[in-house]
Amino acid sequence: MTTAEQRTGEGRQRRRRVDAERNVHALLESAKAVFARSGVDAPAREITDAAGLGVGTLYRHFPRRADLILGVLQHEIDACADAALAMRSDEAPYAALRAWVEQYVELVATKRGLAGALHSADPAFEGLHDRVTERLEPAAAALLADAHAAGEITGDVSARELLYAVGLLCQPVPAADFGLAENRRMVEVFVGGLRSG
Repeated sequence: MTTAEQRTGEGRQRRRRVDAERNVHALLESAKAVFARSGVDAPAREITDAAGLGVGTLYRHFPRRADLILGVLQHEIDACADAALAMRSDEAPYAALRAWVEQYVELVATKRGLAGALHSADPAFEGLHDRVTERLEPAAAALLADAHAAGEITGDVSARELLYAVGLLCQPVPAADFGLAENRRMVEVFVGGLRSG
């Protein structure tokens, strides 16, 4: 094989990788929106139609529904963790903390049927708790430390306590008409309670 042929072959492989990454990203974004709207058991066709891709592409990248759910969660966990860095550099400490908590609320409160999927015996979800801890706890800790150092919050809430408290406030309440707006309001009350003075 000549050098030119090798370069052509490498170029095709790179294009395929870029196309595959773009397809995975489109499927994850589409599944995120569909899960929020229709629940995690929504038909595959609803997800692929929203992504502008075929069902075969979905199953090539995510052979089982659990793989897709896990992929969406990992994608969102990583995006939420990465957002903390941008917020820390763009906003005042307490404002950054509040903005990040709002994004975390979106992560935990908008996945209809997700709790049932995660509490199933499916081994695909085994490492998810560790990923939340590894990615979100340091992000929350940095935001809390910034706000505490600026004298904007009290220093007696840990990152883990913040994550758990928000998670608990976003749990569905049986026989109550509590939606995302009510979840946000309860979290706002909690985060407001961290203010010092």
